[in-house]
Formats: sequence, C-alpha cells, structure tokens
Amino acid sequence: MTCFVLSHNLQIQSEGVPPLVFEALAKALKEHCSSIQQAEALDHSHWKIRLESTSDPADFAVELAAGWRSVRRAMGHEDSHAVLALGGRKDSPGNPGAPLQQGGWGVDVVETADASAFLQAINWAGLTAGRPADGVFEVINQAG
Repeated sequence: MTCFVLSHNLQIQSEGVPPLVFEALAKALKEHCSSIQQAEALDHSHWKIRLESTSDPADFAVELAAGWRSVRRAMGHEDSHAVLALGGRKDSPGNPGAPLQQGGWGVDVVETADASAFLQAINWAGLTAGRPADGVFEVINQAG
C-alpha cells in the first residue's frame, strides 16, 4: 500500500481556478483515481489530504496529477495550467501523531502557469540532488 500525504500550492491567481475545499477534494479524488483505497481530509496547517493507493508511488503520482486535473474539470474550473506532483519519501521517523510517517510520501501538488519556472524558483534539482532515485518523484501534467 502506498500512502501519500498531500499539501497544495496554488500558484494560479484566477477566479476560474478557486481554492479547493479539501473534504470535497478527497472524496472527488477517490472517485477520479481508481487505485485510491482511502482518502481523507486532514486538519493540519500544511498537510491537507491523506491518500492510500494500491499502486506503486511512481504510477500513483501520475494517476494523482491526472485525477487532480479531472476533478478541476468536473467542478467546472479552468484547466489551462500545469499540475505538478512533487514527492519525497519520508525515510526518518515522523513525529508522534504527525500525518507523515516513515515510509509515507509527502507530496506537494502544485498548480502553476509555468512548471519549469516554478521548479527553477524552488531549486527542485538542488532539493532532490542528495536523495535516492527511488525516494523522490516529479510528475508534470500539462494542460491540453
């Protein structure tokens, strides 16, 4: 079982891409992503949703980015931006009671007009340089 704990980074400033209600999003993601076994909104300042999937992390990340876009379309929102899923496996023990625990994946879902510029601005290459190849992923789901 793969566990993703999601944060959301909405870089789009448009009425057509409004902020999301995470309780509704968790339910919608489960409907739009066939591998999701469990989805729950979290009451946490950074982490918004916890998902469990039968897929391996790489496949689940692709499904998640596509599913996120599908949910936006189903809600009648604009769909002309990139959806990124940037993930890292938690390889150390988590704090007691924290949503992200060892072996789980912290995933930042980013909605942005320019995926390359966003990755450069956060120095994604530098942030992931010391990580094992199987301990991080980057999925970019472009509009169109």
